[in-house]
Amino acid sequence: MNSKSEMINNQLQENSDTINIREEIEKYALHWKWFVFGVVIAILGAFLYLRYTTPQYNASATIMIKDNQKSGISQELSAIADLGIVGTGSVNNTDNEIEIIKSRKIIGQVVDSLDLNISYFREGRIKKTELYKTSPIRLIFLSKDSTFINKDTLITISFKDNFKFQLKNIEKEVISEHQYDDIINSKIGKFKIIKNPVIGNDYSDVFIFINKRSVVIDAYRKGVSISTIGKNSSVLSLSIKNTVRNKAENFLDELIKQYNLDAVNDKSEVSKKTKEFLEERLAKVYLDLASIQDSAKNYKKDNSITGLSKEGELALENASKNNEKLIDLKIQLAYAESISNNLRKNNSSDKTLPQILGFSDPSVSSSIDRYNELVLAKNKLSINAGEKNPEILQLMSEIENLRLNLGKSIENLIFSLKSELNSLQRAASLVNNKVSSIPTIERGYIDIARQQEIIANLYSYLLKKKEETAISLAVTVPNAKIIDVAYSSGIPVSPKKKIIYLAVMLLGILVPFVIIYLKNLLDTKIHNKKDIEAALSVPFLGDIPRSESDQKIIVSHDARSSGSEAFRLIRTNLDFMLANNSQSSKFIFITSTTSGEGKSFISINLAATLALSNKKVLLMGMDLRAPKVTEYLGIESRKGVTNYITNDDLSLDDIKFTIPEAKGLDIISSGAIPPNPAELLASKSIEDLFKEVRDLDYYDFIIVDTAPVNLVTDTLLISKYADMFLYVVRANYLDKRLLAVPEELYKSKRLPNMSIVLNDTDPKRSYGYGYGGYGYGYLSEDETKPWYKKMFSK
Repeated sequence: MNSKSEMINNQLQENSDTINIREEIEKYALHWKWFVFGVVIAILGAFLYLRYTTPQYNASATIMIKDNQKSGISQELSAIADLGIVGTGSVNNTDNEIEIIKSRKIIGQVVDSLDLNISYFREGRIKKTELYKTSPIRLIFLSKDSTFINKDTLITISFKDNFKFQLKNIEKEVISEHQYDDIINSKIGKFKIIKNPVIGNDYSDVFIFINKRSVVIDAYRKGVSISTIGKNSSVLSLSIKNTVRNKAENFLDELIKQYNLDAVNDKSEVSKKTKEFLEERLAKVYLDLASIQDSAKNYKKDNSITGLSKEGELALENASKNNEKLIDLKIQLAYAESISNNLRKNNSSDKTLPQILGFSDPSVSSSIDRYNELVLAKNKLSINAGEKNPEILQLMSEIENLRLNLGKSIENLIFSLKSELNSLQRAASLVNNKVSSIPTIERGYIDIARQQEIIANLYSYLLKKKEETAISLAVTVPNAKIIDVAYSSGIPVSPKKKIIYLAVMLLGILVPFVIIYLKNLLDTKIHNKKDIEAALSVPFLGDIPRSESDQKIIVSHDARSSGSEAFRLIRTNLDFMLANNSQSSKFIFITSTTSGEGKSFISINLAATLALSNKKVLLMGMDLRAPKVTEYLGIESRKGVTNYITNDDLSLDDIKFTIPEAKGLDIISSGAIPPNPAELLASKSIEDLFKEVRDLDYYDFIIVDTAPVNLVTDTLLISKYADMFLYVVRANYLDKRLLAVPEELYKSKRLPNMSIVLNDTDPKRSYGYGYGGYGYGYLSEDETKPWYKKMFSK
């Protein structure tokens, strides 16, 4: 018998193993309503989010960083290349230029130029809408208070008519009333409100947000993205996201403009200093030239001189040649002394030196060029780097060393120029000796004419250099060539509708999935046959699906429900399990681990099912502590087993009764609850009762409803009278950990010929040969109908 039951178990186990994948899918498919609900809620949430979230627009621009070193002199500058004022420039490092563009200095200039720290909004039903370039008013600061301007400020403008408006605080209380263009004194400074005549008359309130400048700069620095389009390319792509499309475009255009202005100012710094030096010198020389010209005119007038003799002209010509050399040396000496003074007065490494204008010593000229290059590089790097930056420290060290060396070189040059100047002056004395032989009046004029020529040549030379420097300033070109101006397609880049809808749909599926998974993971209840087979080695006889009917006995000749078919299958399996039992009357005991698992339901309906097969069946209620048979059937308590044992005058016929719902079924209830049920069940009277029932040789099956084995010892006291035990386990009720009780009873063989019956399974969650949604179709037509068809059929 045991081998047969094990064979049944193995077959059922093999069938279960073939649908594991389907079983896992069914676990979640049963909760399809939750998945649908989750997806619907997620899509609704996404719709509301997209409806009321301010979209972000992306604007982009493209520029090319010019490489002066590689490009040489441009076509525009070739016309003035012969003046010697256009150098080769320096190499522009793309990574450095990116950092300069993103520097706080440049972005701060953009914020100030576009007033990006001042925003205008109008209140909507759900959110505020920014009025960029569409605000009916503008706030213009005349002066700012340093204490309050660095704080975030909100100003509410409420319009009264076309000429007046009111200022309100956060609580919307009126602070003051003004007319347009009135100067308003406040804690944040002096400002005025002007009206935008282009915008129509909309009298809803306007909110003016004045944000802290440093915070706005940080936000734009973080938001702007700058990258090269290729590894070795000097073309940069600039982009930024903003809730206002035009603001993003204007920001990028202004950023490029301010970067170019900064680059031009940086390149023009040396030329500006040179121009200042030349203008200062020209002013002095001009006064000297005017004075000497007046002296020459007066001398000629006073002495009635109309010209010079040949000897005088020759002397003047020789003096002029000598003067040219003197002028050149004096100019170089003046430049050298000016640079020496700059080096002595300015110990800072932030200032450049005037541009070289004709030094005869090439080493000094190259040293000054190198000094200016280092100072400009250091100033450019200082925009983003700190004082302790290693590159800045290295540059400062080089600048200081070069400044000291250059100072010594200039001193040597000054000494050399003075020596050469003294030599020329001695040569000039020889010319003067020749001039002294000329008549006195003519000689005096020659002296004046010679001084006039010296000063005139000097003035002419300085004027030429000034013009050259002015041209150099005028032709200074920006660093960046604009390839594409800022442009936004007008299509929002955030939030992305398709991605958000896809994400929330996945989330709507994932959340119920995780909840169901965790619920199953933490669930300790028994739900199906697989849970039984995983924990027990006890043979599995069958499962009884949950009945939706209110009837106590669900089996009858014409019943085709899933429950009735389940009991028929158990009846068939009982015949197979008891095939080797030679007893004419077979005792089938029914028990469970704890109360409430449906022993009485199984006992009554199994007895009724056996009776339907023309078998003589007796149902005995042996749960003396908590009688359930009469209570379950809804009939009054009557005499039963307890009364029979304690009263010798009663016979079996006196305590038997029948019910109309189950023909051929006799029932003996438990009777009155005794004070000592355990002693009573262990008595000789119980043994005699079972012997008497079997000796009747009238009943084919005696179904005995016993007490739960985990609560009392009653069932174990009478287990020896059983031919077979049906151990009832209720699905979705019994804790899996309590399956250790039937497993121990089975292994110790304390309950003979024991089999498991799983009660109250969910037909929709049946994972074996269930009677629900994917059974064999032996159900009644009404039970297999969908819910909506059942509703309309009623």
